[in-house]
Parts: sequence; structure tokens; C-alpha cells
Amino acid sequence: MPGGLLGIESLDRVEIEAILDRAKYFQPQQAEGRKQMLRGRMIVNLFFEASTRTRTSFEIAAKRLGADAISITASGSSVDKGESLVDTLNTLGAMHPDAIVMRHAASGAPHFLARHLPTPIINAGDGTHEHPTQALLDARTILDRRSSLEGLRAAIIGDIAHSRVARSNMYLLSKFGAEIVLCGPASLLPVELSKITPGVTLTHDIREAIRDADVIMMLRVQLERQHEAAFSASEYFRFYGLRLEHMGLAKPDAIVMHPGPINRGREISSEVADSQRSVILNQVENGIAVRMAVLERILTN
Repeated sequence: MPGGLLGIESLDRVEIEAILDRAKYFQPQQAEGRKQMLRGRMIVNLFFEASTRTRTSFEIAAKRLGADAISITASGSSVDKGESLVDTLNTLGAMHPDAIVMRHAASGAPHFLARHLPTPIINAGDGTHEHPTQALLDARTILDRRSSLEGLRAAIIGDIAHSRVARSNMYLLSKFGAEIVLCGPASLLPVELSKITPGVTLTHDIREAIRDADVIMMLRVQLERQHEAAFSASEYFRFYGLRLEHMGLAKPDAIVMHPGPINRGREISSEVADSQRSVILNQVENGIAVRMAVLERILTN
């Protein structure tokens, strides 16, 4: 990945496994993993969309590796003054950072910039396209509780249409032969998604999706990407919210995931989010380890 990390789709299984193995080395219980491998390097976090988990974990990851991390948000930059995306990135490129971590509302924006800048670009989420480090941290979290990703049944439930998390997880899990079930209301579940990777099926029935699942991955309803809400919070929760009564349908050791932020009472009940089955906070923790592995791999190769 000398040119950066733009998506999961273009990575092969061997490279994914190398990142996941290295992330395990950087997990908090591995104290020796906190090296100063990137001392003297500079990472710029450029976020055109709001973020808490991703931006903060990239900052922490860079600093634990000894790098300097600078975060820039669109609301506090020259973008507010009308500066174009290309001019903003050219300006940053002239400052010679070692890598740029970028989140943008436009699908393909990191790919566009990677063609214009020699600086490695790391995609921290582009529109409804991909969120590669989220899929990697999700995989690392699953592997902390399973010996392999192979043969898993993963149910991804919610606003599939607008979810870059769903797409990156589909690309990743399908490379390991996992069975993937996408579930959501018809307006949020495009039928063409069943064709982009092997082993994907679609359903509008949450019970069918959860039955015999090893992994239940809930997604946030992205109201900011919808022209108008198709469902009230209570109506959505009634048909697609994960509740304790659903957990008996999954495998006894099934885990519950969510990329955050959680909307309790819309996508998931507090009883499930706070239960022993939930690994949501483990995902947040693994976000740092995975992003350390990605930064190290890109900047030291």
C-alpha cells in the first residue's frame, strides 16, 4: 500500500491478513507494540464530514507511533471561504505531509485526489462508497472472538443503501468466503448489492437475517443522506431495531456490532447495546490498533 489505502475492494486477502495480524500486535494488551516507528513523520487528518471515532483514533494511532498529527475540519478551513477541493489538497501537499487521511461526502473523492497528489491518501470514508479501516477493525474484532472469518454467517442490518461500512465489510468478508445477509426496508436495500460480491443474499425480514448468524452488524440510519425520513424512529425500531427477543435466533455465541454513533431506540435497544454480546466498544478500541497498522504499513512499507 505505498500509495495509500483507498478501499478494501482492491486489496487481496494476503494484504488484509497482514494488516489484521499487525493490528493484533498493536492492541493495548501488547504494550511493546507502542513503538516510535514514525517519529518525525507528519499525518494530516482532513475531515469534510463530522467524525468522532475515526478522526480521534487516527490521531491517537499516529501519536502512538511517534508521528505528528494535525487535524483539519472543513468548517475551520479555507473551504468555508470557497476554496476548491483540489486547491485545498494542493496547498496541503505543498507542506509535504507524509500522508493525508481524508473523509469526504463525495464518493470517489480520495481516489480523485490520489491521482493528483504524490502524497499517500488514506480513505476515512467517501460518501456512500467505502470506509476501509472500519471494515478492517470490524474484522479484527471478529477475529478476537473467532479463529477465522471463513464460514461465518454475517447479518448486516439497516440503512444499506447509504452505508460505506456495509460495502467495505461486504468486500472484505466475501474475500474470506463468509455468508453475508443484507437486511433492511426496501427503500434502503438496493437489489444490485447482491451482485457486487459473491455469497450475498438480501431480505427484508430481520428475523430471517439474524437466524443462525455468527455476527450481527447493525447500521445507523443516515438521515443526513436522505431527502426525507421514510420512517419514524419508533416505526423503524419496530421492524428493524435489534432487541433482546431477536438474540435467541442467532447462534449462542453470536456477537453484536455497530460502527457508531448509536441511535438507541431506533437501530438497537439499550439492553442489547450494553449486553455481553455487544462488542461495540471493542470495535472502537480496535480502531486505534488497526489504524496504527495501516499508517505503519503505508509509511514504512
